[in-house]
Amino acid sequence: MPIRPELRALYPPNWKAISRRIRFERAGNRCEWCGPTNHWFHPETGSVVVLTVAHLDHDPANNADDNLAALCQACHNRYDVPKQAANRKHRQLREVGQLELLI
Repeated sequence: MPIRPELRALYPPNWKAISRRIRFERAGNRCEWCGPTNHWFHPETGSVVVLTVAHLDHDPANNADDNLAALCQACHNRYDVPKQAANRKHRQLREVGQLELLI
């Protein structure tokens, strides 16, 4: 997935090399969760697979190998949905001045 500009500063300068190593050396150019090969057609979606590297804890500063996974768009999006929904809810509450208290 493209790095959002507001998060780019959180990634290390060698992120491209880290991402490449995870995708090619560790994952063998395939999605680590469902298996389709990068730049081939995805068997579920029919779209061309573009591997990305996901931060499993959603922290772009945590680049430990066990926190990274080479994923196709379908798996990456599926994984990010709960986090995106929580972020959306937080933004909506902030916009109306109603933030929840975290205990």
